[in-house]
Amino acid sequence: MDVGFKENILAIITIDKNKVSSGTVPTFYAKDEEERERIALLLSKITMGMVHDLENGSYVIVRH
Repeated sequence: MDVGFKENILAIITIDKNKVSSGTVPTFYAKDEEERERIALLLSKITMGMVHDLENGSYVIVRH
């Protein structure tokens, strides 16, 4: 059963490269939490997506 997550996840922003496996979703690596938040905010505005905190050092931007 395919639930279509890849179509809804627009980007991943993380400070920990070990938390994200390489795949088809664009991934942005930030040097610290401040940069991670700024990148997530700007990308969400550009893509008209919503930012969700995974609470593991990573954010995902999704379109609902």
